[in-house]
Amino acid sequence: MSSSPKLDATMRQAIIETPDVILDDQALMRSLIAANERAMGGNIVDLRGIAMERLEARLDRLEDTHRSVIAAAYENLSGTNLVHRAILRMMDPMEFEIFLRDLGGEVAEILRVDAVTLVLESVQNEGDPAVARLDGVLTVAEPGFIDTYLTGGRGGEPRQVTLRQIQTGSPRIYGQAAGWVRSEACLRLDFGNGRLPGLLVLGAEDPHQFTPQHGTDLLSFFAGVFERSMRHWLS
Repeated sequence: MSSSPKLDATMRQAIIETPDVILDDQALMRSLIAANERAMGGNIVDLRGIAMERLEARLDRLEDTHRSVIAAAYENLSGTNLVHRAILRMMDPMEFEIFLRDLGGEVAEILRVDAVTLVLESVQNEGDPAVARLDGVLTVAEPGFIDTYLTGGRGGEPRQVTLRQIQTGSPRIYGQAAGWVRSEACLRLDFGNGRLPGLLVLGAEDPHQFTPQHGTDLLSFFAGVFERSMRHWLS
């Protein structure tokens, strides 16, 4: 008589009826394969077991890649929705001052940034009461300031969208919020022939929210829509 323990009849019948339960259980399959290798002895190379291990490792890598692709797609879709919502909100105001105030309010909240500043270059930048009323959202600077800010004074052609991490924000851009801004998205704006450029700056306390490794397609689209809105108001 065999001394091997008998499998419970109910469990045996359940396994026969639903073998997929065992096949889908990775831990149980590993245990069965290990038991099979022990039964064959140490002098036998189980090529089938080695192949299964390699296939299992490959499957794990494929699952990780699958999850990464899904996460990236979801993040891109979420970002697209945020940008679309922000654009729709910018189209609501009927007055220019309200349009600008919304940048630092609801638009900033929709985009999930901590600070928004619009920089306009002008040869006359002092004494404008509108600028004073919009302190914190609108800043007026001398011609050439925007390109110098974007390139760090190194010259060259500035990009339409610049994403970067910073040690501290510029007080001229962020005012009192400069001390805690750690990353920013700078959108250079073209208002048309005969007009000086503008700059829309999105600042974040999170140093990883805007980095050079991130894509810029959505922000380029947002900058293009904002340019057209500003041309409408400036005309």
